[in-house]
Amino acid sequence: TVMAANTEKTFKFVVVGGGIAGVTCAEQLASQFPSADVALLTAAPLIKAVCNFKQVSKTLEEFDVEERPSSVLEEKYPNLRVIQSAVKALHAQQHTLQTVDGLEIHYEKLCICSGGRPKLLTQDNPYVLGIRDTDSAQEFQKRLSKARRIVVVGNGGIALELVYEVEGCEVIWAVKDKAIGNTFFDAGAAQFLIPSLDTDKPERAATCKRARYTIEGPAATQGLAVGGEPGSALGPDWHEGISLRGAEEVSHRVSVEYQSEVKQIYTHQDFLLSPLASQTADTGSWPVYAQLTNGKTFGCDFIVSATGVVPNTEPFLQGNSFALAEDSGLKVDDHMMTSEPDVYAAGDVCTAGWEPSHLWQQMRLWTQARQMGWYAGRCMAADVLSETIELDFCFELFSHITKFFNYKVVLLGKFNGQGLGLNQELLVRCTKGHEYVKVVLSGGRMLGAVLIGETDLEETFENLILNQMDLTPYGEELLNPNIDIEDYFD
Repeated sequence: TVMAANTEKTFKFVVVGGGIAGVTCAEQLASQFPSADVALLTAAPLIKAVCNFKQVSKTLEEFDVEERPSSVLEEKYPNLRVIQSAVKALHAQQHTLQTVDGLEIHYEKLCICSGGRPKLLTQDNPYVLGIRDTDSAQEFQKRLSKARRIVVVGNGGIALELVYEVEGCEVIWAVKDKAIGNTFFDAGAAQFLIPSLDTDKPERAATCKRARYTIEGPAATQGLAVGGEPGSALGPDWHEGISLRGAEEVSHRVSVEYQSEVKQIYTHQDFLLSPLASQTADTGSWPVYAQLTNGKTFGCDFIVSATGVVPNTEPFLQGNSFALAEDSGLKVDDHMMTSEPDVYAAGDVCTAGWEPSHLWQQMRLWTQARQMGWYAGRCMAADVLSETIELDFCFELFSHITKFFNYKVVLLGKFNGQGLGLNQELLVRCTKGHEYVKVVLSGGRMLGAVLIGETDLEETFENLILNQMDLTPYGEELLNPNIDIEDYFD
């Protein structure tokens, strides 16, 4: 019948999610099987693509993330269809997906790359903003232009950059750890970066690396069925090209409240009625008040919640029996397969369930979304072709390259001594305002490193970590700035 043709579609490969993991996976499949039908389902009208990819060293890679209309993908791969619709249900045993607008999609192999959604401090409070995708970043910019003071909660990458980028507005930064940037740094690196919060920032060149497509009119509201979370995560330069300027004339005013989380949020009304009103020095009239666990209360224009992500598994679980990890991610094996037949997962939605290399850990970052998406595509292909495939080399060593506070930052291996307990020794070299180098050693072998600034040590250190050479003979000389360490280990 003609009708069924519109409501049912069959593809060899289906990928769900228009973020980096999903797009990378779909591209990988479409190019490896030019005659097979591949579908990419995405709730948002724009997809995220990797561009300017550079392999910096054996495991380090650098790339930019761009938002593009999905037609770009379809033009590049004639066998790839992008379907803009959110998933309503998955019937894993039947190998079918249902979309919110009534489409039934049959697949041979499925890869779920639905990402993560921001952990919000509280649901539905108009004065609490979660930042994760471009839409929320633009909404934030709009709200900020009228703000005199904001409270930022969180200690990951977005919180770090936000606090550094915001101007003309007082920032109260609530950090649950003893130091800033705990997911990325130790206290030493944090101390190295802190002065950047007080100095004036370099004028940024006006060029912006990221193409932005804005979607006006009714299209923008489609696909918001899933709790209004259709957008994929922000790119590493998300704040470039959007001005984060508040209402006041001050340039940079940040106070950090360490080891504190938000205990309670009060509206203006509730606050006046509470006993806090008389105890809080900060009177003034604010629309919302944040009471922190350290006993202080701050009034502000709004609160920004930048506390990481929760795997976005929602529409897939009902009626299926996926094994989930402790962090609620879809548990995948070393071929990125979930516990349901022919269903794979990659990126923020999944959790590595294999025994990891002692130098690697999963972190929900761009680099890993790209690597996992690429590798999942390779695994799906290998399965269809009955070939064997080894766990990709990128999972041997954790490596990440990024920018914080205008410094280049390279993280390698167990850069924060993750899981090493007392069995570790740290070597640190720090030149204020210039560079910070930290090496994590255990039993004389290098297991991790943090490099901030233009240190040029990443390749040498990557090799020393990969070959696990005994460095005991070198002792502290390893970081002696007058020795060209590369000459030692060529």
